[in-house]
Amino acid sequence: MVPRSSSAWLTLSGEAMASKAPIAYLYSPIRCSSFSSPVLRCFAPSIPSRYASGLSIRGSRARDQPKEKKKQRTEFKNQSLSDALQFSLCDAMRYIRAFEVGRNPTSAKYDLAVRLRTTKNGPAVRNRLRLPHAVDTSLRICVICPPDSPAASQARKAGATLVGEETVFDAVKEGRIEFDRCICHIDSAQKLNKAALGKILGPKGLMPSSKTGTITKDIAGTVNGLVGGSEYREKLGVIRCAVGQLGFTPDEMQRNVRAFVGEIKKDLAVLSDRISKDIHEVVLSSTNAPGFTLNGDFRGPESPPTCDLAVL
Repeated sequence: MVPRSSSAWLTLSGEAMASKAPIAYLYSPIRCSSFSSPVLRCFAPSIPSRYASGLSIRGSRARDQPKEKKKQRTEFKNQSLSDALQFSLCDAMRYIRAFEVGRNPTSAKYDLAVRLRTTKNGPAVRNRLRLPHAVDTSLRICVICPPDSPAASQARKAGATLVGEETVFDAVKEGRIEFDRCICHIDSAQKLNKAALGKILGPKGLMPSSKTGTITKDIAGTVNGLVGGSEYREKLGVIRCAVGQLGFTPDEMQRNVRAFVGEIKKDLAVLSDRISKDIHEVVLSSTNAPGFTLNGDFRGPESPPTCDLAVL
């Protein structure tokens, strides 16, 4: 280290003063760019050459080692029901109605969620049923068929709100989708494909398909089946469906819940033996209330009389 009284220090200070460098720069930490100076190069940290090769080998070995991959879960995660609170149907309706105080009885709906024990890559359950007591009676149905055909008159008599071909195609392309279900006559299927509405109607679940029975010859029968009917499909291991209005009685709710769960059991029974799917949990909720796990009983020991739940 050079002493302050030496000529080298005076020369360095003189050069710094001649360049008008700030005083703070002289006492600031040494920068990497300053190591190019022959005076400050001696202060730069260095690694002995006999250790440098070993460090490079270790670094390359660490990079070459494969990282352990996390095991991905093949089934959807389901919580154990051994310690979970479970309610009878009447008790669940009682608590749900407490959350829905002041709501419109026809706008608030009871929703049933059926959680399945299933794999993530298995086929999704999808179907349509007609509940004993219709939940949504204001369903808007669109029928794609020639406007002057007998099928069009049958569709209007059955309750379809929108009937036609080109008028329907133009309305959908303009973003005016004023219907909840869409049916196509088999003679208009080719025109529907040429219109290329799959990207618009497909994500909304409104694209007619022969698999779902919405491309058919029996327009009147299909419309009658949709009016008051309910569609359901499995998503992330859960099947959801509206099973009642807030004003439904416990007996009406019981019949709808039994019909819905029974239909799901039929769908699971027709699957291949290689596909493992069964019901894990049934949860009843509503538009503004949380979910209550059902235990399968209609009434519990402390449940209110059904006549009290029949009146809002």
